[in-house]
Amino acid sequence: MTTPGKKAHFNVFLRAAGHHEAAWRHPDVYPQGDLDIHYLAEMARIAEQGLMDSVFLADGYAGKAAKLEPFTQLSALASLTEHIGLIATVGTVYNEPFHVARQFASLDHISGGRAGWNIVTGAGDASRNFSRAAHPKLEERYEGAEEFVEVVKQLWDSWEDDALLYDKQAGKLIDDAKVRDIGFRGEHYAVKGPLNIPRPPQGHPVLVQAGSSEQGKELAARTAEVIFTAQQTFEAGRLFYTDVKSRLARYGRSADDLIILPGLSPIVADTEAEARDLEEELNSLIDMDKALDRMSERFEVHLSGCPLDGPVPLDQAKRPEALGGISSRQGVILDAARRENMTIRQLIYRHAGGHGHITFTGSTLQTADFIEKWLREGASDGFNILPQTFPHGLQAFVSKVLPELQNRGLFRTAYEGRTLRENLGLARPANTLIRNATV
Repeated sequence: MTTPGKKAHFNVFLRAAGHHEAAWRHPDVYPQGDLDIHYLAEMARIAEQGLMDSVFLADGYAGKAAKLEPFTQLSALASLTEHIGLIATVGTVYNEPFHVARQFASLDHISGGRAGWNIVTGAGDASRNFSRAAHPKLEERYEGAEEFVEVVKQLWDSWEDDALLYDKQAGKLIDDAKVRDIGFRGEHYAVKGPLNIPRPPQGHPVLVQAGSSEQGKELAARTAEVIFTAQQTFEAGRLFYTDVKSRLARYGRSADDLIILPGLSPIVADTEAEARDLEEELNSLIDMDKALDRMSERFEVHLSGCPLDGPVPLDQAKRPEALGGISSRQGVILDAARRENMTIRQLIYRHAGGHGHITFTGSTLQTADFIEKWLREGASDGFNILPQTFPHGLQAFVSKVLPELQNRGLFRTAYEGRTLRENLGLARPANTLIRNATV
């Protein structure tokens, strides 16, 4: 099914070096950039010059990572940009709803309505960093996440939009009748409220969700406004798109209330041959011993004893639930290996370039054709762009691919508004506590 007049939305997943696992070793890359706010601001400004919707930061609470905390980083970027949306990953397992509601409301006020929350239930076991006995199981995490998100939304709604008076003559700063407790009591959380900061400029910062499991798709259909997802083929993308969009009606939502953005990790050049040369250069920088160790985590056998150009031992892959983290990503990677009859070397190269997301190497026109097919034929509403190198991969996409999409009428030529919601075409949510209070 084609969709005439539809325009693509693009988010860029910020990572200083790039999304190819060996990008940091490339001579033109600045791997220290994850700790350099001026460098990160330049990346955000490049995306903004290209009229992209948003930048996104992944985050977690375990392991080694030389990068800034998302709220601190995005608050700084808010003062150094004007239009680009600012999306942070914040997990529900190792946080409290009041903290998250307050932090995102603050970011939305600082940025003038450009904040977005990527909701994850806990992509890694950080229990020992938070005085917990164990990481919750998947079902428990999603049950808690649904309640967590509801509490946060109610806290944002605990202030009416016009609650602040600043009436100097009457000596009244706040209309107390327009700030109310939420009195939430559920299975996981009991929160009195109100929030101690006024309602965000967007009403609610944009809600983003990244899970592709059954529970993740249902949570997205109920609460999310944008989905970051990972599919390796057009058919898989179209099935996911149709599946999730079909779930919206039972929650009183329409297909336009949810934007689906698969991850796309492109290498773009003027010609396909030039793009292939860049891909080969990056693959030549992979530390194969370390790559085999990482890939072995997905299998019951250590792959260092297997020939690189031999078949992937798919029969010895661990079950997704045994891996923890983003379990749906395991299936995507292994499905690709099975479908394409990959060797171990090919699987390492594929995983290095996109971490389970779509990789595409080609000319400007080939990349634009690829995007147009997914957009026109009901497989996506745009893409979450993961350049394999920064800054050059982002610059190539912005300077080459986006103008071609504009020429085809598939991408904006100016921002539609000032807020992330306006640019995504999403409605500003009504205050549910006011509505419920008057029923």
